[in-house]
Amino acid sequence: MMKLYIHKTTCISPQQTFGDNIDIETLRPSVENKLYAIEPAYPQFKGNALRRMSKSTRIGSGAALPLLADAVQPDGIIIGTQVSGMEENGKFLNQIIEYNEDMLTPGSFVQGTPNTISSQIAFISNNKNYNLTHVHRGLAFENAVIDAAMLLSENPQSNYLLGGVDEISFNNYTLDTLAGWFKKEDCLNSDMYSSTTDGSLSGEGAAMFMVSRNKQNAMAQLKAITTIHSADVEVIKIRIKKFVEENLAEGEKPDLLLTGENGDKRSLPFYTSCDSLFDKYTTIARFKHMCGEYPTASSFALWLACNFVSGALIMPQHMIKRNGEASSFKNILIYNTHKVGQHSCMLVSVPA
Repeated sequence: MMKLYIHKTTCISPQQTFGDNIDIETLRPSVENKLYAIEPAYPQFKGNALRRMSKSTRIGSGAALPLLADAVQPDGIIIGTQVSGMEENGKFLNQIIEYNEDMLTPGSFVQGTPNTISSQIAFISNNKNYNLTHVHRGLAFENAVIDAAMLLSENPQSNYLLGGVDEISFNNYTLDTLAGWFKKEDCLNSDMYSSTTDGSLSGEGAAMFMVSRNKQNAMAQLKAITTIHSADVEVIKIRIKKFVEENLAEGEKPDLLLTGENGDKRSLPFYTSCDSLFDKYTTIARFKHMCGEYPTASSFALWLACNFVSGALIMPQHMIKRNGEASSFKNILIYNTHKVGQHSCMLVSVPA
């Protein structure tokens, strides 16, 4: 069993998930097949610094700083991301052509790398400890989680800031739409699960977690995590079944299955197969109509799961695909797939 306890978590997403007035009951609609993050006022940043930041750096730093407000320095900052900084990267490459490789401003270049987020958080909080960014496509956040778990096994007295961040960038959105990963016809997020076409809705967000091996005052425990590379539905079904059997007591079942079903007909067989593993005891819910599809969307699911097992939030009706018999959510299984070939499972439980 993995000893990774989550003590605090924050999230900036396309829904009202940040600050004192969290509201996941009201579903904020998509705009032109995109779900944009609701950005807060960022009182921690001065105007000039804020203007220089890319969106991913703003939402990543903005989500992280409340977790650092108690002046306890984490022993490391670990971020998972795939497309963060791509908007600024594109601007810089365009400037090379526009200005004929002359008189280029360094701002977009500095903000155009994925590790800008973790660097900015460290700079603002004066943190000189371990600092790493994982860029592994649809498993970037999961690799960050595994990194944190390995570090905690080596340094059991430590605590780490863990996060997943991605933004909608023009270039990536265009390329992924051409590749068929985002829907070409108009589709609202409230209707995405009834869609029978290829592609999903684009999303973005930042979720941050303060993690350690200390059970005291933890809101949730991440018991286990696994990643799978396969495009075979049966292989994935067998691996998920084995994952559950290895990490729950004999006869025990997840109270909630939280899946990344996204309205893409190509990924639907994987989610349908996963659903079939669990009987009527297990509630089945979906989350991507809230945040959209992006490589680190599983971090948003983990934020939801932490709040559900701790009782901080009640699951809204619009998330539920099938009601189960469980009266409370003590064990939550998160299953997500990104672009069909990359899959992950996380088991979140009441701290034990």
